[in-house]
Amino acid sequence: MFSIITKKFVDARIRLTREETGATAVEYGLIVGLIAVAIVSVLLVLGPQIAGMFQNVSDSLPD
Repeated sequence: MFSIITKKFVDARIRLTREETGATAVEYGLIVGLIAVAIVSVLLVLGPQIAGMFQNVSDSLPD
């Protein structure tokens, strides 16, 4: 009886460790998250400079 339970447990463990379903989705999610963090970081650093450039262009246009 114990050997049957042990065999089923080992088989399930092997099957779960080999299964890669959903791994691609998780990897894509991590990539998208890292890209989002990079974009937010760049916008926080360069945002005031970009706003200043647009303000200069806006100020140079005639009313």
